[in-house]
Amino acid sequence: MKLTILSIGRARKGPVPELFETYRRRLPWPMEIREFEVKRAMPEARRGEAEGALLLDAVPAGAHVAALDGRGTAYESEDFARWIRKVETVEQRDIAFLIGGASGHGEALRDRADSLLSLGPPTWPHLLVRVLLAEQIYRASSILSGHPYHKGD
Repeated sequence: MKLTILSIGRARKGPVPELFETYRRRLPWPMEIREFEVKRAMPEARRGEAEGALLLDAVPAGAHVAALDGRGTAYESEDFARWIRKVETVEQRDIAFLIGGASGHGEALRDRADSLLSLGPPTWPHLLVRVLLAEQIYRASSILSGHPYHKGD
């Protein structure tokens, strides 16, 4: 299984990309991140749709599309691990995680997504979401392998 994170916004040098890399290097699955920006000025309502189109165009063929969205399912870590295992073994698909910008995802992207996932009720900066997601993916891999990183109940 290959994991791809497609994200709006560019992480420059600093703690965000460094922390993301810390978790990415620990994963048993290959994971890449691809970043996108819409540079032209437009109304916020259209921006989410334009960003969504960029993300959807970049989804690898056949991948399970998991959009990070506040309306999505907020899994506990063990349930998230089971979700990953199901996509990997039952669906036998790669996973593309889509992270929108400040305008959020447009309806076309939400309609296309196979899954809507949430990192809980708070609103997180989209650049920090990639770090939180990478950590949860690493935690899921630890749960699935029996590694002691996750010290759940």
